[in-house]
Amino acid sequence: MTRMREGLGFIVGLLVRIWLFTLRARVLVDPAVGALAEGADAGAAAPWVLAFFHGTQFPLLAWRRRRRTAVLVSLSRDGALQAGVLRALGFWVVRGSTRLGGARGAAALVRRARAGDDLAFAVDGPRGPRGHVKPGAAWAARHARGVLVPMGSAVTRGHMFERAWDRYAVAWPFSRVAIALGPPLPRDTTDAQLGAAIEAANRVAARSLAVQLAPGGEAVE
Repeated sequence: MTRMREGLGFIVGLLVRIWLFTLRARVLVDPAVGALAEGADAGAAAPWVLAFFHGTQFPLLAWRRRRRTAVLVSLSRDGALQAGVLRALGFWVVRGSTRLGGARGAAALVRRARAGDDLAFAVDGPRGPRGHVKPGAAWAARHARGVLVPMGSAVTRGHMFERAWDRYAVAWPFSRVAIALGPPLPRDTTDAQLGAAIEAANRVAARSLAVQLAPGGEAVE
């Protein structure tokens, strides 16, 4: 059953790739992050640990990642579907959760980073509360000797799933999206500091598209 769900997810992921191709993406990179990207050979540079909130990740998929990126995906049935989607999009998927297999999953992510992959974390997962940072991203940055980079996004036209706990936002095909990479953070960054940096990145993305942020932090027309 798990393989079947992953296979279904892979097919969905291929369709998502086509969807993402239609988006007009604007990428806003903080100068300090840009200097990191340009200051070392891509194979020798420290891994980036990309941190963002649940619900904002769909527009982020339009970013052309600098190298392969590993993500931690839940061991649940929904996680199997998500794993298939992410594999179709070119991610390296590590299965684990905070309740089951979490320690193994975190250790596997660190190994991927030390091998040269970047890492991506929805820091308020897996079940929220939305916008409340959980331990994980900063821990991985410390143990992988990586660079902690906050990310934010905004869209001009899309749909928000209001009843979902993360209020997941999807950009309509052919709409404009903005992706913001904030300044790199110290590895000893607190959860509160990381959350504030992600919120700031969301604001940068929203301003670039001249959209407003709803009280929950989402970009709306």
